[in-house]
Amino acid sequence: MTVLEGEKLWAPSTEFLRSSNMAAFMTWLAENEAQEFSDYTSLWQWSVESPEAFWGAIWNYFDICSDQPFSQIMSSRSMTPGVSWFQGSRVNFAEHILRHGGDSSAITSMAEDGEIHKLSWDELASKVRRVASYLRTMGVQPGDAVSAILPNRPETVVAMLATISVGAIWSIAAPEFGRQAIVDRLGQVKPRLMFIADGYRFGGSDFDRTGLVTEILTDLPSVENLVILDFIGLSERYEASIPTHTWGAVVAQDDPGPKAFEFERVENDHPLWYVFSSGTTGLPKAIAHSHIGVLVEMLKFMSLHMNLKPGDASFFYTTTGWVMFNLVVGMLLSGAGIILYDGHPAYPAADVLWALADRSGATHFGASPTYVQLMEKQGVVPKSSYGLERLNTILVGGSPSLPTTFNWFYQNVKQDLWVTSQSGGTEIASAFVAATPTQPVYAAEIQARALGMSVYCSDDSGTQCLTGEVGELVCDLPFPSMPLYFLGDESGERYQESYFADFPGLWRHGDFIKINERGGCYIYGRSDATLNRYGVRIGTSEIYKAVESIESVEDSLIVCIEQPDGNFFMPLFIQLSPEQELTENFRNQINDILRKNCSPRHVPDEIHQVPDIPYTLTGKKLEVPVRKILMGADPEKVLSTGSMKNPDAMGYYLQFANAMKQG
Repeated sequence: MTVLEGEKLWAPSTEFLRSSNMAAFMTWLAENEAQEFSDYTSLWQWSVESPEAFWGAIWNYFDICSDQPFSQIMSSRSMTPGVSWFQGSRVNFAEHILRHGGDSSAITSMAEDGEIHKLSWDELASKVRRVASYLRTMGVQPGDAVSAILPNRPETVVAMLATISVGAIWSIAAPEFGRQAIVDRLGQVKPRLMFIADGYRFGGSDFDRTGLVTEILTDLPSVENLVILDFIGLSERYEASIPTHTWGAVVAQDDPGPKAFEFERVENDHPLWYVFSSGTTGLPKAIAHSHIGVLVEMLKFMSLHMNLKPGDASFFYTTTGWVMFNLVVGMLLSGAGIILYDGHPAYPAADVLWALADRSGATHFGASPTYVQLMEKQGVVPKSSYGLERLNTILVGGSPSLPTTFNWFYQNVKQDLWVTSQSGGTEIASAFVAATPTQPVYAAEIQARALGMSVYCSDDSGTQCLTGEVGELVCDLPFPSMPLYFLGDESGERYQESYFADFPGLWRHGDFIKINERGGCYIYGRSDATLNRYGVRIGTSEIYKAVESIESVEDSLIVCIEQPDGNFFMPLFIQLSPEQELTENFRNQINDILRKNCSPRHVPDEIHQVPDIPYTLTGKKLEVPVRKILMGADPEKVLSTGSMKNPDAMGYYLQFANAMKQG
C-alpha cells in the first residue's frame, strides 16, 4: 500500500483527546492562569511569546519541590549560552522521580534469556536509598563525578538515581564501546567512583569486559572506588589496585527509609549529568545539563507531549551509550513505568521486542526507522502473533521517518494507534519538534513544534523560510535544558562554535527541516558533518583518530548519507602511503580497529582509496560539501573552490557521485 508524505493516517477519538494530559493542562491554564486556548497552535504561540509565564505555569502545574522559592524564571530572552533558569531554587531530579510510590511496577526488564523481572516503585526507591547511602559512606560529595560502564538494566537505573540523589554528577559509557571510546568520554569526567559490569550478552554471545576495564583504569587515575556488577559470572577476574565493592554488598545495606533519607537539593545551575555528543573535531563533547533544566523540560515533554500517565508502561529500545537511556529514565517522572531490554533487538527471535511488549503490557512502544526496516525484511507482523491490547502509542525516533515507516505500524500492528515522532538530540536532552495527542497523524510528519521551543526553518543567512520550504532548523529563544557548559571548554568557545557560530543569536541544530501550513514538521537528515548511524550520532573525529593511527593511512574522510528508502550509506575515504595497497585484508584491519577502539556502529559500509582529502584554506576537511555532493547536490552551489586548499582533490568525489547516480 503506497502512502504519500503528509497523508492523514489517524485522528484522536473524542475520548483520547479529552483524557489527554495536554487537554488537562489547557483546562488547568484556563482555571488557574486565566489563559484559554482553542487549540495546540495557539497554546504553542503563547508558550514562545510569553516564556516566563509558560515555564512558570509548568513549575506550578507539576508542583516542583524546592527548598526555597525562585527569584527569577529566566535571566534573559537572548538566545546565547549562559541563561539562568529558576534562580534561587534548590531541587533534586531523582527526588521528583521517587515521589511516586506503591507496589505497581516502576521497571519491567528482560534480557536475552527471556525472563521478565519487575521492580516496584517502593522497591526501586529502597534500592536507590541503599546505594545512595553507601555512596555517601565512600565519601562521594555533591559535585563529584560518578561514572558507569553498564548495560541497559534496572541496576543501571538504580545506580544513576542514587548518584543523582546525593548531588553527584552521573555519566555512562556503554559496555560495547572500545577502550579509546570509553577513555575519550570518561577521561574528561575524571570520576571518583565507577560502577562497572563484568561484561554483557548480545546476540547469544557473552563479551568479557573485565580485562578491558582493568586496562581502562590505568587511563582513569581519578577513580578511587569500584562497584562491580556480575552479569555474566566473570566478576572475580577483575584485578584492581583500588578498593572494590560488589553490587550485592552495596544493595544489602540497611534502608534508612523515606523519612530518614535526604535528597541533596542543589542550586539551579548544579550539573545533573554529563552526556556525550561527538563533534567533527577533537574529543566527544561532554555536555553538562542542570537538575532544574532537565527536570522542567522532561516533566513537560513526558507528560504533555508523550502523554505518559501513572499506570502506563513505556518501552524504547536503546543502549546506555545514547541519550535515549537518560530519556527513558526521565519517563519515570510522569509516574509511568518503564520497560528495559538488554540484548540484540532481534535475538533470539526477530519479534522478541513485540513479545516483550505483549507480555509486559506496554502502552508505549519506541524504536527507530531502522528497526522497522529490520521487521519488514524479517516478515514480522506483530498483530498476527500478539494481542498488544494495552498498546496505544508508537514513538519513532533516532533518525528521520518515511511515510512507509508510519504506515508499517498501521498495517502490521493495529489501526488505532497514535504513531508519533520527534527530533531533538543529546545536546538538549529533549526535542525541538514533538508529538501532541490532540492532533491527527500524517505520514512522516512530526506533529508540532514543542511547547516553549521557538523553532523555525531558516535559509543559509538565518532568515526565516516560507512555509513548505526546506532549510536549517534554528531556535531563537532559550529553553531550560540548554547545556550549562562543555567540560574542558572554560572559555565557552566550543559551545559557541557548535551552535551559534553560523547564525549569531540563533541555535543552529544541524538538521534540515520543513514546516507546513498546519505547523507539522518534517526532518530530512543532518545538515552538518555529524554521522547519523542507525539513529545514533557519531562524531567523525572518533573515526579519524582510530583510522589515522594506522601507520600507512595518511589521511581520511567519512560521511553518512540518508537514502530515500530510509537506509544509510557510510563510505570511508582513505589516503594511503605510496607503498600501501587497499587490499581486502587491509580493509578488514581498518574495520577491526574501528570495531575494537570505537564500536560496531563506527564501521563503514565501504572503504575507498583516494588520491587526496579536500581541505579548506583554514585546514578543515570538506565533509559537508562532499556529503551534499554525494546526495546529489549541484557542486557549484555547495562548493567554493576559492576557499579550498587543494581544489583538485574534489575530482575523485565528483566522479564517485556520478557513479552513484548511475547505480
